[in-house]
Amino acid sequence: MLKKRLIFTLLYDSGNFMLSRNFNLQRVGDVNWLAENYNFSSIAFSIDELIILDVSREKREMSEFIEAVKQITKECFVPVSAGGGVKNLSDATMLLKSGADKVVLNSLVFEDSKEVSKISQKFGAQSIVASIDLKKEGKKYQIYTSNGEKKIDNDPKEFLKMLKNFNIGEVFLNSIDKDGTAQGLDLGILDLVDDNFNLPLILGGGAGHHNHLFDAFSEEKVDAVSTAHLFNFVGDGLEKCRVGLISKGMNLAKWDKPEI
Repeated sequence: MLKKRLIFTLLYDSGNFMLSRNFNLQRVGDVNWLAENYNFSSIAFSIDELIILDVSREKREMSEFIEAVKQITKECFVPVSAGGGVKNLSDATMLLKSGADKVVLNSLVFEDSKEVSKISQKFGAQSIVASIDLKKEGKKYQIYTSNGEKKIDNDPKEFLKMLKNFNIGEVFLNSIDKDGTAQGLDLGILDLVDDNFNLPLILGGGAGHHNHLFDAFSEEKVDAVSTAHLFNFVGDGLEKCRVGLISKGMNLAKWDKPEI
């Protein structure tokens, strides 16, 4: 049986790292703050992967974001995915050359499947994470892009079926409603996913405690769970979270942290 994966997500906006609630951002600190509170050479023993997303509300500066990615990845030995505002093969290439192992695509997946194919052809399907942000309106889920500002007409369930034909590595489903609430993930989103869906699935939005993560990991369709809550897991929070999950029988990789 494949191991489940615990993923930590960092949200970057114009030189700072942010806390998000329903896609409304609050500044937490810059790269120096991050280094002081999250030692990634140590945290790498508590997570399986790291995602870094540029969620800048103003004009994105790719060069600045790339420098932040470089600074983080030089201390972190787990696989890193980076994205946010990726418009073409050139953007993806810069991120993958900056230290990222995968590129996260959001709007591009809906707007230009040919460009997605170009990225896949050059770097391989395993290098692409398709990110889909979902918001519940009435009894139905709707897809949003552009930091939750642009509504997409595609039916989520049908679009997920189409994604199986894309040459991509995995899919990241994120709940806008649960984002940053630390009240638990929206497991109802999984009803959009067919039982025979053949791509690894990441679920995010709402995790603030290891019990929330355990509930999501317990779902057969879920391969990985992401949390972006900087305050809830500061210090040794991620380490305690992983220990708590393993103690409850969750199928996560276990390794001994070396003594310094």
